[in-house]
Parts: sequence; structure tokens; C-alpha cells
Amino acid sequence: MSKVFSGTVAPADGTLGVLCVGLGAVTTTFMAGVEHARRGSGAAIGSLSQMATIRLGRRTEGRSPLIKDFVPLAGLDHLVFGAWDPIPDDAYQSALTAGVLDKHEHVEPIADFLKGIRPMPAVFDQEYVKRLQGTNVKQAATKRELAEALRADIREFKAANGCDRLVMVWCASTEVFIAPAPVHQTLEAFERGMAENDKAIAPSMLYAWAAVMEGVPFANGAPNLCCDTGAICELAHQKGVAIGGKDFKTGQTMIKTVLSPMFKARMLGVAGWYSTNILGNRDGEVLDDPESFKTKEESKLGVLEYILQPKLHPELYGNLYHKVRINYYPPRGDNKEGWDNIDIFGWMGYPMQIKVDFLCRDSILAAPLVLDLALFFDLAQRAGLKGVQEWLSFYFKSPQTAPGLYPEHDLFIQQTKLKNTLRYLMGEEQITHLGMEYYEEEHESE
Repeated sequence: MSKVFSGTVAPADGTLGVLCVGLGAVTTTFMAGVEHARRGSGAAIGSLSQMATIRLGRRTEGRSPLIKDFVPLAGLDHLVFGAWDPIPDDAYQSALTAGVLDKHEHVEPIADFLKGIRPMPAVFDQEYVKRLQGTNVKQAATKRELAEALRADIREFKAANGCDRLVMVWCASTEVFIAPAPVHQTLEAFERGMAENDKAIAPSMLYAWAAVMEGVPFANGAPNLCCDTGAICELAHQKGVAIGGKDFKTGQTMIKTVLSPMFKARMLGVAGWYSTNILGNRDGEVLDDPESFKTKEESKLGVLEYILQPKLHPELYGNLYHKVRINYYPPRGDNKEGWDNIDIFGWMGYPMQIKVDFLCRDSILAAPLVLDLALFFDLAQRAGLKGVQEWLSFYFKSPQTAPGLYPEHDLFIQQTKLKNTLRYLMGEEQITHLGMEYYEEEHESE
């Protein structure tokens, strides 16, 4: 029997402020897309919250409403936007610099809207993102003071824009790799570390702390060690705030989470999986730094091990060789190319190959994820779902989980988990796809 949700979901009344960390290619593409959707000049393609349906009850009932008509989500007309960025360009200039959207078709028609979004000074330290420089940066003696300045920004934005609720999404660049340390384990240690300017505390962690302290749900769209620490999880439970991440699942990893479940489902072996990317936008430049690349590499490499479970199937996946490369190639801009060579083997060990060449647009794939995460994290907060939101693993390369759990990476299991959570919140039966009832009824009628 399905578990019954014992709480209530507060209505999505009023204005929802969406605060993005970073006002680069992903954020400006997201904001521009929402504005075009509001004006009727663009469609929110790729967004489950706007375009997907959800089956309710039996297949014979024919109930498949749009998710946005089934669940009380904030409407697009009720969203207002803010951002932090170390580069002072407004969203208009940033969109032009990013070069994702056609200037004449999608930027100039909403120029006034984009020019109205100016970034707040960022908490930024080049030690954590070595290929970027910025002048729109906060200054303070300690990291605690910087985090308190972010809290002040949140309160001021909320008041100035008449927001009833807020949500924060990290859309900024990948920080250098940081291994979990004692300062991350408890809230007491973390707050002491902020006061002492501990090097293991990166800017993204300050944003997460500030958001949770202000009761704002926080979603991490990059592979940084951030809200997936004992300290932030402790604070999220203490404050009753939804958190989750990490790293938007867009191009190559999305392909992996579709193909690898197929191999496992059919018990086909995998000998090797070589992945390479060429990317020319700001993200590509940042990832050209070995320390930032290591953070991304850790995020990408974990997917196959969790899906294929080599310890359970050593004869099929125990010797899998997995390699990931990211190459900065400026002429490509935001149009990333992900190339995969997969060596598989089947009956009696005979080898086969699959090659995938995904010519994708990085920010076009990421923008709808930002929208969905903003709306679903707001929903989670209104439903009282505090702490880690594992049901939103669908959107992340490295889904955050409760301590002791391995993350679920299979895209289709993640989708089932997401939709069943929506059914659960709205008092509908969860769907197992068993289907035995149809045949049992058939026999009963004979």
C-alpha cells in the first residue's frame, strides 16, 4: 500500500523570487526563456514542470494532466529574478557575451527586461575559480562577514521585489576540487571555520549557508562540494529548509544514464567507456584548469559505477575502463560536443561498439533544469519537505542522498521517483506499473 502524505502543501500564492548565483550563459538563457514564454514568443521545451504530463490512477481511466495543472506550482508570471556575479554586466550584456541566443530574435525583443537585471556583488575568490576574474566582488575581513552580506542581499531583494518566497540555484562556474574535511562535518565547526577564514570553505558553501539561514531552498547546479556536507545538512534540518544537488545533468552524462541502464537491464558487458567533450564558453574556460576539472571529473565518473554495480556483476563490469576528458575549444562557444566510444560485449564474450556524437547546446539543455528546480524546490518547501530532496535526483549528475545511501542514477528510476513523489504529495496512489489487477479482473468476470 502506498504511504500517505500526512502534511499539507501550502498554496503557491504571491511572488516567487528566483536568485541565481552566476549571471552567465545558463542564467541569462533561463531568464530569457521564461520571459519569452510569458510573452508567448517562446516555448519552455525541456521543462517537465511546464510540458510533461503525469498519469493518475489506472491506464483505463485516461487521467494524464499536465504536471503544472496537477501540482500547485508557482506560475511563470509570478517569478522575479535576481543574481550575483563577479562580472558587473547586466543580463542583456551578459546574454550577448555568452552568445547562446540569437541577438535579433531572442535578445533584442526583451532587452528592457534583461537590462533590468543587474548582478549584486558576488562572494568570489579567484583561488577557487582560477580562470575567472571579476571586479563586482564583495570585500570583508572574514568569510562569516561575507556570508552575512549575502543574507542581507537576500532580505533586501525580497523586500524590494515584494517576494512572498525565495529559492536559490547555483548556476555559477565549477570551483576547484575540495575533499570533505573536519570543518564541513558539523555546523559548529563550519561556523567557526567561517570566522577563521578556513581555506576548505569555498564561496559556494557561503551561499548555501546564507540561503538556509534565511529559510531559502538551495539547489546546487555545479559539482562543487557545497550543500552536501554534514554542516549544511544539519542546518537545513534545523531550519526546515529544502536543499539538494549536485551538478546539472545535461549532455553527456544524461546519455550515460540512459544507455548504461540498457546494458545492465539486458546483462550486456561493458569493457570500456571513453568520453570526451569540447566546449568553448566560460564553463569550458574554467574547466581548462586542472583543479576545477577534477571536481567535474569526480561528478562524471561516479555515474557508471552506481548504475552498473560492478561488485554485483564483476564478470560484466568489474574491469570496465572509464575515462573522461574535457577540452577547452573557444570556436565552439556554448555548442558543446560530447563524443563517446563504448566497448561492450555480449553472448559468449563477443565484442561490439557503440559511438555517440552529441552536438548539444549546453545552456539550452540547462535552462529548463533551472526552471524546474526553482519550482520544485519551492514546492518542496511549501510541503514541509526539509533537508535533502532526493526525489529531484532526475536533474543532477551526482544526486545528494541521506547518509549511508548510494545515489540512484538511472534516469528512468529517477523519473518514476519524481512523479511518484508528486502523486504522494497530492494524495494520489503511487504507480508501480505492476498491472496485475487488469488480468485478475478479467479472470473474475469469466
